[in-house]
Amino acid sequence: METSTDGLADIARAIEAGRLTAVAAVTAALDRIDAAQRDINAFRLVRRDQALAEARAADRQLAAGVRLPLLGVPIAVKDDTDVAGAPTAFGCGGDVPPATEDAEVVRRLRAAGAIIVGKTNTCEIGQYPFTNGAAFGHTRNPWSAGHTPGGSSGGSAAAVAAGLVPAALGSDGAGSIRIPASWTNLVGIKPQRGRVSTWPEPEAFHGLTVNGPIARTVADAALLLDACSGNHPRELHSPPPIRAADAVGRDPGRVRVAVALRAPFTGFPARLDPEVRAGVQRVAACLRALGHVVVVADLPYNALFSASFLPRSLAGVAAWYDRMGDTARVDPRTRANARTGRLLAGLPLTAARRLEPLLQRRIGAMFHDFDLVLAPTTATPPFPVHAPDGLGSVATDRLIIGSCPYTWTWNVLGWPGVNVPAGFTAAGLPVGAQLLGTRNSEPLLIATAAQLESELRWDRARPDPWWLRE
Repeated sequence: METSTDGLADIARAIEAGRLTAVAAVTAALDRIDAAQRDINAFRLVRRDQALAEARAADRQLAAGVRLPLLGVPIAVKDDTDVAGAPTAFGCGGDVPPATEDAEVVRRLRAAGAIIVGKTNTCEIGQYPFTNGAAFGHTRNPWSAGHTPGGSSGGSAAAVAAGLVPAALGSDGAGSIRIPASWTNLVGIKPQRGRVSTWPEPEAFHGLTVNGPIARTVADAALLLDACSGNHPRELHSPPPIRAADAVGRDPGRVRVAVALRAPFTGFPARLDPEVRAGVQRVAACLRALGHVVVVADLPYNALFSASFLPRSLAGVAAWYDRMGDTARVDPRTRANARTGRLLAGLPLTAARRLEPLLQRRIGAMFHDFDLVLAPTTATPPFPVHAPDGLGSVATDRLIIGSCPYTWTWNVLGWPGVNVPAGFTAAGLPVGAQLLGTRNSEPLLIATAAQLESELRWDRARPDPWWLRE
């Protein structure tokens, strides 16, 4: 059993050209998942029988001349996303009933021809930048068995980094796509709020959370973004459409880039690890070599960001927990956060939403002088997989804020960002940097990220498949 070296576009082209059948592509992905599950533990649920039946149907479509962007291509989705007939446990234990309908984003993936092979692990209600839980155990980083892949979309990132699937869907409410992408040497796109549907929720976590792609290359991430973009008519946000794939290979022009190394205000101090700093500086140097204007200029963050983020985040946790009902089995930290969230769900939540336009104007002023921001994605390399075990709420907050203070502000703003791999530590652990833009700036972010990839070639690096050794 080998890991897959083919990307999303490669597999789609091979199937369309008749060099590969959908059944063969899906079977190979399912076999890789089975071989890695004991050690990497990327999946909460695998849809073997259903996925193979759907692959056979895709092959019949292909034989009849049907052509779709992802027809017959295996994809994974995070277990916060409804797939009809499967429970949406969102990292929790207990008796969770199966969803009766696909989420809108899954409906769009199916309409593009994709085959959903399974649902990937995530921490309880997506709260943390690690992927551990009593209901499923520990998801491990393909680059190091002793380290977390990050979270909360850690299962999706681990599945792609290990070559189990060519791309996966994640969600990002405080960095949950960008953080695991940075810690597994992948591209992760947090789109503009509303770019990808969150239905059956009109908006997720009071506007913080968006769905987006995780892939090895910018082109594959853009292809998946295009396939799943769009909205349900009853959603609250619907930005103007873009064609992400058209931005790949496009000259972005001479981009003005602000390098922002100072972390936002948080309740616990965070120190930027020297090896992460070096990775960001490596990306900055590449941008300069490409002819872009790169200037150190910190973002004008203040404490109002936390005042906007916390009520929205914790009220979202409370709503998810209450929706799951008494049958849900969760960690005491989750119950504590849900209790706090209920207290914040009234006037504090209303005030938090009213802060958003003020904060957008404050940060938006930066974009009079700059086109993009380059910042660390995390403050540290990935931490040990068992580091969060047995910690109380305060100690957990200290761990996660100290490691991951850089991403959550862009969720408050609702604007897009892209994690790009920024190299490896001396111990061989991946680190990342994030390109951040203002409203609806995905085309510029993607064009710039693709230009970086053509120079840094992070897509050529693969982890040693330790999970295949006896």
